[in-house]
Formats: sequence, structure tokens, C-alpha cells
Amino acid sequence: MARTVDVIHIRGFRFFLGFVMVAAFVACGGGGGTSRNAPPAVPVEVCGGGVIQHVVIIMQENRSFDEYFGTFPGAEGIPMDAAGNPAVCVPNPATGVCVKPFHNPNLVNSEEPHAHPDAVADIDGGKMDGFIANAQAYERMLCATQHTCGTIDPVQSMSYHDSREIPHYWAYASNFVLQDHMFENTSSWSWPQHLYLSSEWSAVCRADNPLTCSTNLTGPTITPSLRLPWTDLTYLLHKNGVSWSYYVFNGTEPDCDDEAPCVGKPLNYQTPSIWNPLPFFDTVHNDGETGNVKSLADFYVDAIEGPLPSVSWVVPTWEVSEHPPNSIAAGEQYVTGLINSIMQGPDWYHTVIFLSWDDWGGYYDHVPPPAVDGAGYGLRVPGIVISPFAKRGYIDHQIYSHDAYVKFVEDLFVQGQRLDPLSDGRPDSRPDVREDFPLLGDLCQDFDFTQTPRPPMFLTPAKTY
Repeated sequence: MARTVDVIHIRGFRFFLGFVMVAAFVACGGGGGTSRNAPPAVPVEVCGGGVIQHVVIIMQENRSFDEYFGTFPGAEGIPMDAAGNPAVCVPNPATGVCVKPFHNPNLVNSEEPHAHPDAVADIDGGKMDGFIANAQAYERMLCATQHTCGTIDPVQSMSYHDSREIPHYWAYASNFVLQDHMFENTSSWSWPQHLYLSSEWSAVCRADNPLTCSTNLTGPTITPSLRLPWTDLTYLLHKNGVSWSYYVFNGTEPDCDDEAPCVGKPLNYQTPSIWNPLPFFDTVHNDGETGNVKSLADFYVDAIEGPLPSVSWVVPTWEVSEHPPNSIAAGEQYVTGLINSIMQGPDWYHTVIFLSWDDWGGYYDHVPPPAVDGAGYGLRVPGIVISPFAKRGYIDHQIYSHDAYVKFVEDLFVQGQRLDPLSDGRPDSRPDVREDFPLLGDLCQDFDFTQTPRPPMFLTPAKTY
């Protein structure tokens, strides 16, 4: 499959493609030589007030919390018996055997179904026991309609990984903050999830009028002429003079337009798509900010040379997305390269990185999602907070969704304004203000602004694309 890859030149250094398959990591102190990279002289009492100046949201693909951190010490992971063996199981209708979660050493995994009906089936009214049966039904559908029989392994939906396969993610969780009750914004797949991440809504509109839209958990049909008229987060950022960028890895789209099987489509920063939704929004065009959607090469320049914008989103290409059947090692090395670049640059001591996965990918999780509104939450996914002021080795048990990222940005940069049609100056017909849901946890609890700012922790191997 042909693809375009970003290769960058920064201050005389060239970063090439090429995996270095080494399992070790190195923690390094110090963070560069510029004055902007010096730790703040005094702590602050208000969450991030004047210290956190850059928020970077790194979003990967299709992994549940139990799949990646189900055996992480201290986290609410897979229930275990007194002997340390899984104490839960899920029925396998094909054999009549109940399958327990099991360790999977393979870096390449089966693609499991993960659209909205699959979330409903997997959750099964809160019993969390529909994963294998639903995947088997999906496999039968593929065989009958796509003639692609045997392309998935339904039982693999019960498998999990640990530090043997994803050592960097476990290292970040051990040294910074792991959130064990992070749920995807909505009980569906990538397209509506990324619409919620950027605008707190997934809708279908009868016209190019924000008052004609209604909630849709599949997402609007993507066409070359699609325009999204409801209000997105960049509207509030632009209104308040806050800088932002949405960085896209040129290559192949890391998901498909809800088709089966997924074959991938071209992805680049100039083409709106399910993982690059902002160019679809009227507000981005009306504010003259389509140029804020950039190539991944621009991210490395901004991270390593500075300055980063106040708000950044970073999305991958297919090969490093961790979306099955892509290697989780490739995705982890790519993410490590992103984080190393931020730590290397002049803005590390004023930055928070939120790392998460957009949906559960059809993989087992034992925690029923909270009931919020008709759109979600969806299933539990990993959430990691990395910052000089992140608490060390802290497990945050508060309930979150990715809505918490939007709320944090709003509180930090736009004085707590919300995407609220009654107050944001641009009415649309969204049914609620999700950032203000009472059960949504407080991300400020993940920081300690009285501690000595944490130095960079560079991990290897890493890939800078």
C-alpha cells in the first residue's frame, strides 16, 4: 500500500523512519538549554494557572482499559481470585465454554467490531458479557456479505497485554498518572467519537443551519461537500484569541467510514476525514483557521523548536494507530517519539499531555459505562496524564470521559466558557452541555503544583516520523 510519510529536518538533524527493537527505556533528567525550558520559579495554587500553557491531546485507536491495563497494580483491572487468576468470564456460544481474560503476547491483534450496535451488544445491559457472541455475529456477517471468512478471532476480544508488550505505556502510567475510569465520549466508533472530542456532539443536520441538527451516533455521511454547522471548540478558542493546531500524520486513514472490512483511505491534513474532522466545520472556515490543521512534520518543529500552540490534537496514520491488525509496538514507539519531542523542547515545563484511545475496539472491559445521556458514555479506555506537575505513580479513580479534556481546555484558556447554545454566542440544537455533567471528574486532581517540576523522562526506542 503506497503512503506518504512525513520526514522532517530540525536544526540540522534528520529523523528517519526505522524501528529500533530494544525493550529498555532510559529516564533522563534535564530538559534542554533555553530559559523557556527552565522550571517555573514558584508554584501556583490554582490548577494550571499561569503554569500550564500548552495542552496536547494524543489520541490513539481501539483499545479497552482491561486490554492494556487490566493487570496494572492498584488499578481497577480484571477481577482476580485469591490465586491471582481472572475471576470473570464471557460465554462463547460456539463452544458453550465461558472464556476468561487471557494474556496475549502477540503484537498484532484481531480487529473486533466496534460500532454503536456492537457497544450495546458488548455491554449487554451492564452484564459486560456480549463480546465473543457479538464478534461471532460480526464474523458471520463478513463471511456472508464480504466473503471474508475467518478474518477475525472472536475469542481474542478477551485477551489482554501488559508491560511485556507495552513497556512504555506502563512506564508512563507508573511514573505519571493513570486514569482507570476514563470512558470514551460516546458508545460508538471513531467518527462520532472524534466529533465529540472536537465539538462535544455528533449530529446529522437537515441544512447548513446549526438549529436543524439532531444527535446521531453513527455520524453524518461523509461526502466531498459535507459541512458541519454546529459549534466546535475552536470557535471558543478563536473568540478568545487562543492558539490551536490539529496535527495529522500523512498516510492512510486509521479507520474506515464504518465499512467492513476496513481497507483504509488516504489521510492527510488537507483532506477532512473521520480522524480529521475540523475542516468540515463552518466555524473553522468562517474564522479563517483551516491553516491550523497541519502536517505531523509541523508538530515536531513546534514541539522541538517551540512554541507549541495552546491547544494541540495529534492523530496518527493507520500503521501506527494501534487499530488492529496493526502492531501495538509500532504505535507505542510513535507515541514515545511524540512525547520525547515535547520533553526535548522548550515548552515541557509548561505542558500537559493527555494520552488516550478513542474507543474500546471491541475488546473486553468489565466495568459498565455510567448512564449519562442518549449518546454515551461508551466503554472504558486507558487515560494517561504526563506533565512536569503530574503526580508521581498516581492512579486516578474518578469517572471521566474525553469530555474532561474539553472542559480542562475551557477552564484553562477561555475562563470556563462552555459549548453551550444558551451562552456561547452561537446557538445550535445540541441537547445538553456535556462538560458540565456532575459525574465528570476533576482533572486538576491529577496535578501537584507544589512539587518540584518533574524533569523529562525520555524512553527508547522511539520513532520520530
